[in-house]
Amino acid sequence: MTGNTEHHNETINSDDNQQPGKHRLDKSMKRRRVLIGGTAVAAAGGLAVAGFASADTTSGETASSAEAETAAGTSTTSGVCTLNAEVTEGPYSLDGALVREDIREDKEGFEVQYTFTVVDQANDCAPLADALVEIWHCDALGEYSGFVGGNGHQEEDNGTFLRGGQLTDANGQCSITSIWPGHYVSRAVHVHMRVHTEVTLTDDSYTGGEVIHTGQLFFDADINEEIQATSPYSANTTKETTLANDSIYDDGGASSGLLTLTALGSSVSDGYKATITVGVDSA
Repeated sequence: MTGNTEHHNETINSDDNQQPGKHRLDKSMKRRRVLIGGTAVAAAGGLAVAGFASADTTSGETASSAEAETAAGTSTTSGVCTLNAEVTEGPYSLDGALVREDIREDKEGFEVQYTFTVVDQANDCAPLADALVEIWHCDALGEYSGFVGGNGHQEEDNGTFLRGGQLTDANGQCSITSIWPGHYVSRAVHVHMRVHTEVTLTDDSYTGGEVIHTGQLFFDADINEEIQATSPYSANTTKETTLANDSIYDDGGASSGLLTLTALGSSVSDGYKATITVGVDSA
């Protein structure tokens, strides 16, 4: 996939238009070449980069030992990377995310332990330290904090649940704990993501900086189907869009934001580890 890939536009349901001014949709966002996953992404500091495959829904393992060794052996720091066009941040973004590792607050749902590895194409795909990886997504009923009611449910809205970010370490990695998202009208289950550089941390948030990547993350369709049919997700009876019919996901696997999933237990309710490598061009 090349940097010439057209931007996608997220479909906004009619409820979005009832809350003008509460979200930021930057229509002037310039296209940046980014890389997500791919078999040629670097292994940094002895860490084999994750994010090359979707989940193994039977064993819960993402790769055999031999496959992992092969991936590590063929990784390179030559800057040969899979490129991907950015996508819209969508209608539910807010400025000033809390910098925290656990964004669940009191929201019910199945745990997801995200690990992001950020690498910089401008520096031969080396790990990018001190980048703020920010994510946000809806709850089990398909509602976003700051915009509750957009999917037809009434609940408390503090404007912060299921939103937050973490700084990457020297290996370009950071971890965030959340829940598996629910769904809302017109979109497949997904997570929004931004990568910022040059931010200044405050007591619990950040100021300044530059957004160098805006993307979305997606989940294995078979696992998601089982989760959406299980409580508390099953209480959301709004129509769900499948991954195959999503207006943004283009069936490109990791290069399109598909997460690598590893089961934390024998049941979907035990949760998952989710990994992906995100490359950015900081130049």
